[in-house]
Amino acid sequence: MISIAILGFGNIGSGVAEVLKRNQDKIRAAVGDEVFVKYVLDKRDLSQSEYADRAVLDIDIIMNDPEVSVVCEMLGGTQPAYDFSMAALKAGKSVVTSNKEVVARFGVALLETARENGVHYLYEASVGGGIPILHAMDDSLKGCHIHRIDGILNGTTNYILTRMHDCASSFSDALDEARKLGYAEANPTADI
Repeated sequence: MISIAILGFGNIGSGVAEVLKRNQDKIRAAVGDEVFVKYVLDKRDLSQSEYADRAVLDIDIIMNDPEVSVVCEMLGGTQPAYDFSMAALKAGKSVVTSNKEVVARFGVALLETARENGVHYLYEASVGGGIPILHAMDDSLKGCHIHRIDGILNGTTNYILTRMHDCASSFSDALDEARKLGYAEANPTADI
């Protein structure tokens, strides 16, 4: 069994748990083992969640558990996300993140720490709403010399622009709606 921990249980973190549950047979077939959410760390009250029995508030519980081999960092912002990711990598745990801010500011250091500790730092989910573009570009375009890519590879920005275009929403209304739905970060500066 592959035991994982999810850090952050908002839209993205709870969505990861749901996808793992809904697709458990396909995932088991693909990886050759069951993937089990052992811990969920979030400051919110998860007592009404089906993951209440796995909720923890102390990151050290996760870091000191040798059964946890993968940490899914879905916190947003740089702190404590960076510190938790770095600690996990140093503890020999691979990290998967959707956190574009941490990747943009600290990605090089996190990748180096992962290499030094024989684990992985995977950040594909931080780009384009998790559309698997980075791996495809790296694998399929190795021989190409790409000088520039133009486009919007950010789910929040795509949502706002779509609402403005399709519904004639104002920018501020679309941003407020994205916040209410949990798509925009608490500080959406990087998204907008």
